[in-house]
Amino acid sequence: MGHVEFRVIAVGTGALALLLAGGCGTSGTDKEGGAAGGRSDVAVNVSPANGATQVPPELPVTVGIAGGVLRSVQVRPRNGEAVSGLLSADHTRWRSRRTMTPGETYQVTVEAVTPTGEAKRLTTVFSTQRATQLFALDKILPSRDTTGLKVGVGMPIMLAFDKPIADRVAVERNLLVQSSKPVEGAWHWWDDKTLAFRPKTYWPADTKVKLVAQLAGVHGGPGMYGARDYVREFEIGRARVSHADTTSHQMTVKQDGKVIRTIPLSAGQGGDWKYYTTNGIHLAMSREDVTTMTSPGIGPGSAGYYSLTVYDTVRISDTGEYVHGAPWSVGSQGNSNVSHGCINISPSNAQWFKDTTLIGDPIIVSGSPRRLDPTNGWGHWQESWPEWLRWSGLRSGFTTEALAVTPADHASARADEADKVKKDQEKKNTPS
Repeated sequence: MGHVEFRVIAVGTGALALLLAGGCGTSGTDKEGGAAGGRSDVAVNVSPANGATQVPPELPVTVGIAGGVLRSVQVRPRNGEAVSGLLSADHTRWRSRRTMTPGETYQVTVEAVTPTGEAKRLTTVFSTQRATQLFALDKILPSRDTTGLKVGVGMPIMLAFDKPIADRVAVERNLLVQSSKPVEGAWHWWDDKTLAFRPKTYWPADTKVKLVAQLAGVHGGPGMYGARDYVREFEIGRARVSHADTTSHQMTVKQDGKVIRTIPLSAGQGGDWKYYTTNGIHLAMSREDVTTMTSPGIGPGSAGYYSLTVYDTVRISDTGEYVHGAPWSVGSQGNSNVSHGCINISPSNAQWFKDTTLIGDPIIVSGSPRRLDPTNGWGHWQESWPEWLRWSGLRSGFTTEALAVTPADHASARADEADKVKKDQEKKNTPS
């Protein structure tokens, strides 16, 4: 068998095309420069080109082959893990799955097989452009400290960035949501620094959820790229939904579809608009043993000012609405509305409600003329599904990925499985 080697045959737009030539040692070359006597030519195309500099980190790495097959492709930076990628079913094309790190040098190693069975290796190098600034996440909810990692069926995933994001589509495409029970959901931008994910309908009970934010190297704006990746795992608890009716003065608590408690209440007295309890789908935002409540917009010494120490509270909005114990209004609970906007319940009911509520449990208020604004606290469910999708960068929903290994782990998982199959086969072929 004669030699097999890579030779440069062309340079396209940013790509490096090479020829893998092979044949018998006695073969000749025809007048056109082609192969004679059984020689075969294999063309390999690698992009970015060998020696390329200032490559945008969001540009995919692609490898294609004609006349042979790709055995493997590895794209590895000087420091860090290899870039994951997808190999086509016919082993003729490979494409990276994610962005690269700004200001990094990468080596591409291609292993190919010729039609004659020869295995050869090609190596190229390129470097990415540096970032003028980096962006990061300031907040991810749910979190262990703020919400706990077991949450209610209404809980959104909420993100806050440290810098305004101009390229919302690029960022959104790299926010992967996995769940043990598939749901249809979508991301929604509230402004250029904050966004949230919620399902089309409530999460199924007892669902495990994982956010994989592959933001390292993601384009966020001119010269700005993501600094790092983030992962957050949490679990949805039992399906608890409470319905507080301000006209019947009762709150019905359902768990997994069954009524588990009916609680007499007194809601906002109205008169002044700020004293109506807001109508709509609230979420439990916090649980507090003790809360100091003061009159909204009224200072000490003014008529109507108050400052109260209240026990066993569950916050449901940013405008100071709580479900809480109110021993002073027990006589009105179940028959009339006398509060300044909170949902008053008895001390014993309040302690039970606080102790058994998960952050993210829906608490639906009806019967009030004042609507909960979607930006008041976690009023995410106040928007219809079409309204929610309107503020998605991609303008569409998606079904969550199956919760298993992360995309970056797929290659190693396949390699582990291949090793296991090989060892099992060797064991079968070993005489006992």
